[in-house]
Amino acid sequence: MTAHEVRALGAAALAWVSAHREEFALGDDALAEHGNVNTSWKPLGELAQVCVCVRRHTDPADPLHVLASDLLSFAWQQTERGALFVELQRLEPFATYPLEIYAAFASAGLRHDGYENASATVARTRGWRLTEQEPNRRMSVLNSERRSGLPEHDDMPRALRRTWLAGLPEPWTFELAAGYTLTHVVFHLTDWGLTPQAVPPPVAAYLRHWLAPWLDTCLEDEQWDLSCELLAVASSLPGPPDRALCEEAWARLSVAQNDSGAVPEVGGRGSRTTAPDFIGCYHSTLMTAFAAVLTVNRLREAARDAEAVGADGGQGVPG
Repeated sequence: MTAHEVRALGAAALAWVSAHREEFALGDDALAEHGNVNTSWKPLGELAQVCVCVRRHTDPADPLHVLASDLLSFAWQQTERGALFVELQRLEPFATYPLEIYAAFASAGLRHDGYENASATVARTRGWRLTEQEPNRRMSVLNSERRSGLPEHDDMPRALRRTWLAGLPEPWTFELAAGYTLTHVVFHLTDWGLTPQAVPPPVAAYLRHWLAPWLDTCLEDEQWDLSCELLAVASSLPGPPDRALCEEAWARLSVAQNDSGAVPEVGGRGSRTTAPDFIGCYHSTLMTAFAAVLTVNRLREAARDAEAVGADGGQGVPG
């Protein structure tokens, strides 16, 4: 599968997201005491994050960039241009998810001074610094602090050392929970694929060695959502991505995409016309768009670098 075809899969996925944007909208329960964050704020935050990533890796004149910008503006309006984060801060001052969601907007220059002042006050407390968290979640908070302009309350390399991935575990211990944990460790470490050089060489080498069999297992089991995340990881490592791995994996993943552009989280191979429900496909469809633009961008970078070396006669550019 060519880079052009991978881009087409991502474009179809983002088109589906745009057609279903109202299902990402915050409902009346967004600030309710017992509201379900997983069906309100979480989808909206994931929409914002993917749109930020699409914008980063596409030219401003690219239709994908334009569509992602439009969706990001929609998501920001859902938060009342940041005002709802202030209310969330008041209701749940030590919850981390508001900052993690806000950070995606802040990284795109969409900011709310009132929320940032309130969150900065909480971030100075011992209670915030000492909250017990899973190591990958701590990395998420640290990256969110950095993106939002708050002082990082811990050291990212130290947080990384506590993760499953940094221990270079036996590859046969990989399973779904470990898979999702490792993908998010890489996303937080690299700021969602923006800084591949942030992955330490031993971890990068380990992932380059084992991503292929792990990805093969997930594709065979029709774990499309995790497969997309692993493809995003493959394009978030230092150096050129494995072109053969990317092309083969994307070709296998393409069979899962519905004619509407939706991709189910799990199963549904070959079901071209029966779209899964929103909850069953929104995240995997977002991840398809994210992984596709990241893959295409890194493959094109590698091609340009190879052309530059070839034009220089293989001698490199004088320093």
